[in-house]
Amino acid sequence: MFGKSKKKFRSPRITTVIGTGTEIKGDITFSHGLHVDGVIKGDVLSDPQDQTATLTLSELGTIDGNVRVGNVMLNGTVVGDVIASNRVELAPKARITGTLTYAMLEMAMGAEVNGKLIHATEQEPPQLQYDGKQQQDEAVVSDGEKVITPEG
Repeated sequence: MFGKSKKKFRSPRITTVIGTGTEIKGDITFSHGLHVDGVIKGDVLSDPQDQTATLTLSELGTIDGNVRVGNVMLNGTVVGDVIASNRVELAPKARITGTLTYAMLEMAMGAEVNGKLIHATEQEPPQLQYDGKQQQDEAVVSDGEKVITPEG
């Protein structure tokens, strides 16, 4: 019942590692799993067809750019917007300066987001339809009946 998840998140196999002491200048596009202990100065993007793609940023890692990945596991620093189409896990030393857009968020005590949190839904919310006609105001009189007042 409660506490049981229909889908259990399982991190994919890490296929690329950017180690400590490594600095990359430029955008990175990857599939499957990317683990970062170094510094990336550029955007980090996963293949849009790979919904299981996961970025893991350790407490030693830094990204100075935007991130657009299916799943994000952060314990380092990101200066830029983070957009995760599936899941975001923020560990205690995670620091984001920018907007975080997520479908599912898990945030540990101590993690920081200095910017907006936006919950991304699969559907856009319905827009109110305005037909261009002026509406009439309603007023309630003391005995509870409604009186419509004409616009003037």
